[in-house]
Amino acid sequence: MAKSKVKFELDERALQKVANEAVAKMARDLTAALNGLKSKYQGAPIEDVKSAVQAAWSKHSGGGSITDPELTQFAEQIQQGGRVEVRLG
Repeated sequence: MAKSKVKFELDERALQKVANEAVAKMARDLTAALNGLKSKYQGAPIEDVKSAVQAAWSKHSGGGSITDPELTQFAEQIQQGGRVEVRLG
């Protein structure tokens, strides 16, 4: 039985572009989700806000985690009625 060979070329620039676009979309989705918490959690106890931020982060990042300092920073901003912006990468 003859073996066939397959040649595969990877376009690294195209792959990097797709990866960058995916990260940018995730950041936009996370930003929208976190800012959507403001109406319910403005003025709420910080632990409640942190739980909501963690849940939204996990949901919109494919199960990703967030560091405690970032979690606290976002939660405090939301609690105070401020706007947050997620920057990834």
